[in-house]
Amino acid sequence: MTGDILVDGPSMIAEGPPRDRVLWQYRTAAAAMRQARFDLAKALLDDALLTLGGVFGPDAEARKSRGYFQREARKTFIGEPYERSMAYIYRGMLYWMDGEPDNARACFRSAQFEDSDTENREYAGDWVLPDYLDGFATVKLGGDGSDALKRARANARNVTLPDYQTSANVLCFVEFGPGPLKYASGQYGEQLRFRTRSSKVVSARIKTGPIDLPVAPTDDVNFQATTRGGRVMDHVLANKAVFKATTSAVGDAALIGGLTTAAVSDSQMSQNIGLGIALAGLVTKLISEGTTPDADTRTWDNLPQYLSFATASLAPGEHLLTVEFHDAGGKALANLTKHITVNVPAGRDKVVFVSDSSTTPQIQ
Repeated sequence: MTGDILVDGPSMIAEGPPRDRVLWQYRTAAAAMRQARFDLAKALLDDALLTLGGVFGPDAEARKSRGYFQREARKTFIGEPYERSMAYIYRGMLYWMDGEPDNARACFRSAQFEDSDTENREYAGDWVLPDYLDGFATVKLGGDGSDALKRARANARNVTLPDYQTSANVLCFVEFGPGPLKYASGQYGEQLRFRTRSSKVVSARIKTGPIDLPVAPTDDVNFQATTRGGRVMDHVLANKAVFKATTSAVGDAALIGGLTTAAVSDSQMSQNIGLGIALAGLVTKLISEGTTPDADTRTWDNLPQYLSFATASLAPGEHLLTVEFHDAGGKALANLTKHITVNVPAGRDKVVFVSDSSTTPQIQ
């Protein structure tokens, strides 16, 4: 590994384990977007989402991973619900960037659908931005987006979502902060858990000419990860852990009992029986050792924590946008300020994507 995701990612996609291909496509696509390499991001996400669409069918590796003696991490990686949702959200941004709000809307709806794969129904389909953008795209296409706006507002926390402004022709997608990571806990590492990372950045501002737009967080990816509830695979891994513990205990008892019987008995037959029990105990211990209940902790590790969105109306032509990222005290973090030259076309929307980890300056 070189440490450069745009070098390591394509290398791992081409030469790494096929089961990790989608993981590296996700990671590389996110990095590409932050360098304004949007064509690369589109190609990677298209291939990843094609795999995602096919994996819910008869995937042999997924079936094998549910067996007692195969690790969950051997299955084809498609990600947890929040990761799959983020793949669709990014692709929706890119579709709108290409002047295809209808395809963008389909992706935002798919993002909400992926989030329906949760055990706790209270948090199913509770992303804010996908619903808000679903309605906005519908309005842009001449339809009624009020239902989607109502859903978005119902799920919004600590942010007021504005009414749709159809005259807005510059759509800014903003992300900041570090997203969640996965780790395993439990006696055998069978429990999938999420480690959230705090963010110095809690808001942003977009400035150009007389325009000064505050940008508050709309969605929190950490929240989406930690409220996902259980998975079917969690129950499989729990059963594996019980099987491993039980077979280990039975094996211990058989080994100790059998060897003790053989040691203290004066009868050849009793000694043979004792050794037979000990051998059975050894086999049981080997079965226990071969059981793999450990959870899959492969993580899309360069996701953001916060997603947000702002709109503006700008005349066609070239504009310089300055995007500041602010801490909890409202102070701009100077080292994170981005400068983006935006060319606004006549007669269609201009989509701008900016992250606190974007390269700067950029032309979009």
